[in-house]
Amino acid sequence: MLNVREDAATEFAVADALRARHRALLDPTLPLLATSWQQGRLAFGEDGRFECPHGGRRDDTIELDLRQSEGTSLVCLSQNRIIMSYNSAALEGARAALLAAAAQGGWPIAGDGKSLALLTLAERIAKSEIPVLFEGPTGTGKEVLARFVHRMSKRANGPFVAVNCAAMPEAMLEGLLFGHRKGAFTGASDTREGLFRAADGGTLLLDEIGELPLALQAKLLRALQEGEVLPLGATKPIKVDVRIVACTNRTLADEVEAGRFREDLLYRLNVFPLTIPALRDRRCDIAPLAFGMLLRHACRKGQPQWLTGQALALLATHNWPGNVRELENVIRRAILLAGEEARIGSEHIVFDQPVRGVAEDGTVAASTAGESASLSDVAFQSEVQAILAALASHNGHRAKTARSLGISERTLRYRLASMRESGLLAAGGKN
Repeated sequence: MLNVREDAATEFAVADALRARHRALLDPTLPLLATSWQQGRLAFGEDGRFECPHGGRRDDTIELDLRQSEGTSLVCLSQNRIIMSYNSAALEGARAALLAAAAQGGWPIAGDGKSLALLTLAERIAKSEIPVLFEGPTGTGKEVLARFVHRMSKRANGPFVAVNCAAMPEAMLEGLLFGHRKGAFTGASDTREGLFRAADGGTLLLDEIGELPLALQAKLLRALQEGEVLPLGATKPIKVDVRIVACTNRTLADEVEAGRFREDLLYRLNVFPLTIPALRDRRCDIAPLAFGMLLRHACRKGQPQWLTGQALALLATHNWPGNVRELENVIRRAILLAGEEARIGSEHIVFDQPVRGVAEDGTVAASTAGESASLSDVAFQSEVQAILAALASHNGHRAKTARSLGISERTLRYRLASMRESGLLAAGGKN
């Protein structure tokens, strides 16, 4: 069971008087932040006033300026200073916003018990030198967890190097990973050290390792076992000190059975596998993650600075087939549709359209079992995507959007109204 501290507020820079005034917000939230990676980097204040602890603050300290107000906003003044105005009558959103603000600086955002337990376990594993394998659906945040393991390890001051094993041809990937000598192959005009040597003393993230070709799997196994790499064209191996973190959206045990992954490499990586659940299975993460994405992409002058309760309720009902990556798409789209409005409401939430495949007979497959798609449905969905893309490229400016699409503003307004009536968006934008 996850252990959270009851006296968590004492672990942060929170004055007694401030804690008393914000008790309803802080008391339920601070225990979720009572983790070693948050200690010493969060300072709470009011109206720009913060107590400075003895010995000063760490360079990565996040100052959270709390203000009770009828209005709600999350304003990012800088990377290290956030003003949060919240309504004490609507604390659920405020607690999610506080969790997001506390994670500034690239730390994981978590409010769900499953995610907090996973982070606690990942922290423990980070202290060791064993390889780490993250399994989970695409878009669940595996790279964020990989960076977390690096930051919590004794290698934190060393390099963190990431490579996507599915992003390039085998020959190019081999040279990229292990390096090559000048003239080792056609076009090798220079000597390259390779990513293993670039990550020496640090961590190498092998993303989508299930896509790694079998021949390279053998070389990777040797690098893990011997702690050395043999660059292309070289005759002597080179010692490296690298910790491997691997991620995959496949089940590697199934890949072994299918003959696509080496069993000995799986055993080498699978010392302590960690599975990241789909977003729909950790629903208490949705609101904090949504606020975290709002902080990343907005929360400045002339931009939305809050998510309404109705918007958060709508986000909570979605099944999130695209996981955290889909959530970020939805929030960025909502920021665009909200324009200069202060808050994102449910009318600004537009979910990604389900992917429709093309069947062998050339028909468009429906996104839901038993559902058929007419040609007009397909045309309408294509039109929606084209309009949304044009709006995005012109920052919501309707006149420019209409010109780029080759239609009149009147026609664009009609199209936006039809999309709104279909529940696809709230028609808005700048004139």
